[in-house]
Amino acid sequence: MSRIDAKFAQLRSEGKKAFVAYVMAGDPDYETGLELVKGLPGAGVDIIELGMPFTDPMADGTTIQLAGQRALEGGQTLEKTLEYARALRQTDDVTPIVMMGYYNPIYSRGVDAFLADAVAAGIDGLIIVDLPPEEDDELCIPAQKAGINFIRLATPTTDDKRLPKVLENTSGFVYYVSVTGITGTAEAQTADVAPEVARIKAQTDLPVIVGFGIKTPEAAQAIAEIADGAVVGSAIVAKIGAGDSVDDVLAFVKSLADGTHRA
Repeated sequence: MSRIDAKFAQLRSEGKKAFVAYVMAGDPDYETGLELVKGLPGAGVDIIELGMPFTDPMADGTTIQLAGQRALEGGQTLEKTLEYARALRQTDDVTPIVMMGYYNPIYSRGVDAFLADAVAAGIDGLIIVDLPPEEDDELCIPAQKAGINFIRLATPTTDDKRLPKVLENTSGFVYYVSVTGITGTAEAQTADVAPEVARIKAQTDLPVIVGFGIKTPEAAQAIAEIADGAVVGSAIVAKIGAGDSVDDVLAFVKSLADGTHRA
């Protein structure tokens, strides 16, 4: 059982939904970013999504694009992002860590080398937004063989014909993108999301977590009431970008986690 599977089993036994927080590794700088990551479990985060900064983040809006730029300008690399996981694992061997981003940095490092390093660092899952199911042999299948969950995105445009292909080699959970477009723009609407979550759950036993467009504790709670959990990224990253202190960012994260756990 992976850490992700174990976390969902624990949450089900407690009657809770999952709160997933996204932060960009290395934002606003290496040390502050690491302090934030180390503080996330204590703020109620069930699963950490660790963004891998990349020069051309095509699925992301301005907020996360700028976070990636800040991280890259500060010298953040894929190796330094793996260092975050190693550092967290020194004190926390329970909280799942999912690396999210684009394939290019992994391809540049070499898939086999990356997966070996990721397993050693304590990475539990990957969300690689620019690798479709048709490219599963590239990274998805090798990752699963290495014991790392490969988490796929489903979107409002993933129709009934496409959905089985998307779910085919997915593990850990399914990430439902609640809005059409990039991160940090439109707000998620439960009336639109609920039937889509139900449609996905009819075809998989995996948990379905909803992200994009969730900005407040109330919105996180509303989404968690119709799904297995909620992801918040841009709203957290915006506070980091605005220069909020680590304590203030973590207090905001805790409010989001509390909202999700009330569902």
